[in-house]
Amino acid sequence: MRIEHYSWGKIVIEGRTYTFDLVIYPDRVMPSWWRKEGHKLHMDDLSDVLEAKPAAIIIGTGFYGAMSVPAEVTTTLRSKGIDVRVTETAEAVTLYNELSTHTKTIACLHLTC
Repeated sequence: MRIEHYSWGKIVIEGRTYTFDLVIYPDRVMPSWWRKEGHKLHMDDLSDVLEAKPAAIIIGTGFYGAMSVPAEVTTTLRSKGIDVRVTETAEAVTLYNELSTHTKTIACLHLTC
């Protein structure tokens, strides 16, 4: 899957436009990604992602980086051998497009703030 465009609150993947937070798997998009707390990521929010056994997870924290990712989340993911990248969503899009060409990568993206 390739991300073609991202701007505040809008992302285009393989020609389809999404306007809600989402998760991009190698073979599909899960639209409307809801989290336990909207602007704070918890391990519970990633249970489906972990079942897919990715080599890398890219977490987009929003246009301005408003979604927080506690250190315990990144530490837990790394302890499972997963390459974790946390950054504002615009940079996350670039990272995903680069990594996903050669690594089983999942992107978890907050599209707004």
